[in-house]
Amino acid sequence: MTVDYLYNPYPLARNSVFANKGMVATSQPLAAQAGLEMLKKGGNAIDAAIATAAALTVVEPTSNGIGSDAFALVWTNNQLYGLNGSGPSPKNISIEAVRRKGHEKMPAHGLVPVTVPGAPSAWVELSKRFGKLPLPDVLEPAIRYAEEGYPVSPTLGKSWDLSYKNYKTLLYGEEFKGWFETFAPNGRAPRIGEVWKSKAHAETLHSIAETNAESFYKGDLADQIADFFSKHGGFLSKEDLAVYKAEWVNPISIEYRGYNVWEIPPNGQGIVALMALNIAKGVEWNDKDTVDTYHKQIEAMKLAYTDGKAYVTDPKDMKMAVEDLLSEVYGQQRRALIGEEAMSPEPYQPVHSGTVYLATADGDGNMVSFIQSNYMGFGSGIVIPETGIALQNRGHDFSLDETHPNALKGGKKTYHTIIPGFLTKGKEAVGPFGVMGGYMQPQGHMQVIMNTIDFHLNPQAALDAPRWQWLKGKKVMVEPHFPSHLAQALSRKGHEVEVAIDSGSFGRGQIIWRDWETGVLVGGTEGRTDGSIACW
Repeated sequence: MTVDYLYNPYPLARNSVFANKGMVATSQPLAAQAGLEMLKKGGNAIDAAIATAAALTVVEPTSNGIGSDAFALVWTNNQLYGLNGSGPSPKNISIEAVRRKGHEKMPAHGLVPVTVPGAPSAWVELSKRFGKLPLPDVLEPAIRYAEEGYPVSPTLGKSWDLSYKNYKTLLYGEEFKGWFETFAPNGRAPRIGEVWKSKAHAETLHSIAETNAESFYKGDLADQIADFFSKHGGFLSKEDLAVYKAEWVNPISIEYRGYNVWEIPPNGQGIVALMALNIAKGVEWNDKDTVDTYHKQIEAMKLAYTDGKAYVTDPKDMKMAVEDLLSEVYGQQRRALIGEEAMSPEPYQPVHSGTVYLATADGDGNMVSFIQSNYMGFGSGIVIPETGIALQNRGHDFSLDETHPNALKGGKKTYHTIIPGFLTKGKEAVGPFGVMGGYMQPQGHMQVIMNTIDFHLNPQAALDAPRWQWLKGKKVMVEPHFPSHLAQALSRKGHEVEVAIDSGSFGRGQIIWRDWETGVLVGGTEGRTDGSIACW
């Protein structure tokens, strides 16, 4: 076996799910079923991933949309491929232009933080290179959900209501009218169990499917997006859309105790997870639930994040090479800084996010790790009228300080929080994993991988385990069910520990591992959301 699938220290936790013909793990049951439909129609894991991702724009709009960005790691033909579906800033944007609009820092909502959406192009690139089924067939379940409607699930309903109440007080102006018409047509968010539908969303997905997204980047939909931005004084243009294409990239990795952990290279923050694990692998981890284990994990993550925020940006503008940040020497130097007391590195202020993650696998050995996001919930608050296209606000992470490594300029990709993960051993795939949730994502990746490799937890147990989240300085937040005696012990080491009211900000993950001897798939799904595994 690749890992000890049987160990679960949480007797009341759900069990991992086993199958051998195919599996889809994601945060919404209907989206998981959309992926399974593709597998049963003769499609592969890539078709299943695209179908699930498209469905998630409909059944979890609080986290992603047609105007999202996306990243993917694809295992096929015994090789791992990476796809960067994040878009650059508009060509004509600049620090000076944003300041002239009265902003001292990049806003979170509105037209200014919108960068070129990459998700539709990512779907097309995956389909063209590795898919088996025609794109119209793959997007059909998502189109059906949008056209016929679906009942709102519990976590989705709660998030939708919170977003509506927040937007009602924050979003003023004609440019935000489309969001309220689309997502609060009755003057409120849809309630849990209430059926919501969007004919415009369905028509847009149909157009993307029939034209391989040409309509979105060069055709009628591109015209509608560009005209809207021109009308309301935004920066995104049809030229920005027309020249965009999701980019195939070489995944990056580190060796960790006989395994290789893989991430998408910058501009994504996956390198932060690898840096933290590179520091951690020089430490002996005897038991999971000890103060020494949690203390050193947190300290390693602090160091990795401090350096990630200092260097990660568009690869063209990075001041330090990826190879140097992941080198053994660098890991040793940073590890040497970990002492018995909590340190306070240069702080940053994380923000909450809106992201969906999914993992797929088929009976032929193909596996996909896929993540898609609008950022900060619904994103920019901009919905192009009569299209259902909710646009992300990734440009919010740009700095208006010209000396900052992630300083805004036209045509540049920003530091990106969404990261899919993948695990291999030797020449064999173990499988896809991910933990969505803004700046929690590398922290979740580190904890899930260590739970798997160091502490031998099965996929469901690895996800169910209580999580911690470093905020800034010495501040650490832990989940409500985190052992209180360990939280107190961390406080005695100088950590400023805060116990969260709920688990909403601790990430939402999915895992599928494959036993390469038997071909059996074993999956875990997130209990912190409406997580579901569909399999056969």
